[in-house]
Amino acid sequence: MSVTNPFLADNFAPVREETQLEDLRVIGELPRDMNGMFVRVGPNPQFEPIGTYHWFDGDGMLHGVRVRDGKAAYRNRYVQTKGFEIERQRGRAIWSGLMEPPQFDNPDGPFKNAANTALVWHDGRLLALWEGGEPHHIRVPSLETVGPYDYGGKLTSAFTAHPKVDAVTGEMMFFGYAPMPPYLQYSVVAASGELLRTVPIDIPAGVMIHDCAVTEHYTLLLDLPVTFDLQAMTSGGPVLNWNPDNGARIGVIPRHGSNDDVRWFEIPPCYIFHTTNAYEADDEVVLIACRVNSTSVLMDDGQSPAAEQEDQAPRLHRWRFNMKTGAVSEEGLDDVPSEFPRINESLTGRSHRYSYAARVPADVTMPLFDGFQKYDHQTGRVESHPHGPGRYGGEGVFVPRDGASAEDDGWLVTYVYDQTQRAAEMVVVNAQDMTAEPVARVQIPARVPYGFHGAWVAGEYIGA
Repeated sequence: MSVTNPFLADNFAPVREETQLEDLRVIGELPRDMNGMFVRVGPNPQFEPIGTYHWFDGDGMLHGVRVRDGKAAYRNRYVQTKGFEIERQRGRAIWSGLMEPPQFDNPDGPFKNAANTALVWHDGRLLALWEGGEPHHIRVPSLETVGPYDYGGKLTSAFTAHPKVDAVTGEMMFFGYAPMPPYLQYSVVAASGELLRTVPIDIPAGVMIHDCAVTEHYTLLLDLPVTFDLQAMTSGGPVLNWNPDNGARIGVIPRHGSNDDVRWFEIPPCYIFHTTNAYEADDEVVLIACRVNSTSVLMDDGQSPAAEQEDQAPRLHRWRFNMKTGAVSEEGLDDVPSEFPRINESLTGRSHRYSYAARVPADVTMPLFDGFQKYDHQTGRVESHPHGPGRYGGEGVFVPRDGASAEDDGWLVTYVYDQTQRAAEMVVVNAQDMTAEPVARVQIPARVPYGFHGAWVAGEYIGA
């Protein structure tokens, strides 16, 4: 009797139709001053996968809701990468995924850039990201793929799924990691879109680095104990392993510095998939992020023992790195597991009071989120917004209100799937009134599978 892969079932299952829907029904009322497009990317294999499929493997699909004058329209589009086009031409899957050995004999390359993980808006472009390769430029609001984007040939490394854009200077910082030297490279892009510099950073082994953080003057690089196993990679074993003997440390590098300028701070072994933000406070660099005690690297499919799942439950933590004394402190900020943290991005790299994260339910073992957590880092207060029974959402992207004077004056937006009604919505929550019902629920008469990260593109940047 065959067992259904959980990442190909229920609302994890792909949708293969590209749809455009206008004038969607709204429960409640969309704010009249909300003008822009919420876009989220996620995995969506166009063909039956080869071998054991993992959620991280699927072709990138974009789901977007355009909001304007109190009305909403939806569309979804595949990110048309080179690998996507090759498989479409051949009518079948060519590449396997992370659970299978790399296909070194494939003339089109051992891996496929799926462009399925995250999005960033910079220099007037929306980029779809996958941390093993180059970004892909996406046209807004059509969500059509312009093509791969390599900064005029200057991009020589992989490109993280989580670059950081300084809203004050307009600069974007990113990194690329690799299983072979140079293991880590760090880059800065000017506000104008010019890739200014890429410098190698010396680390002792190839490690998976999913995220970073920036402050006004520094970038934080995460050298944590998830390492590549090249021997296992070639023999069919796991590509990445939890390896606490590798140690854990945070590198603090001046924004325009080089390898010789990195200051490394040792921390207890852990893993950080996603940072919330970092900032400078007197002599300290402060990092807030979601921390797990250990990780199986590939997101849990609900089959591991309960104790192991608890050890891998992400919880919000804060670290302080004293740049004068070298002292390090670490503290937990919430006992409730949460992930996919976001802030008002106008404060990226600066001190912030509020952050938001997707809440992990206690009774569900798959990567689902049943609400939002709002953290007040000044008072320590935590507010929750539940999506409701049988309703699961994702990352809450903060949308600031035009002309807002308060940091939290705006909304959180996400896609929610109602398992009972088998219905999809874009939910809009007032960030200043988290315990209230959503101000608007945009009904989408098409299934929107669970996905990863999103972005809000303000209306002033959207073409016709």
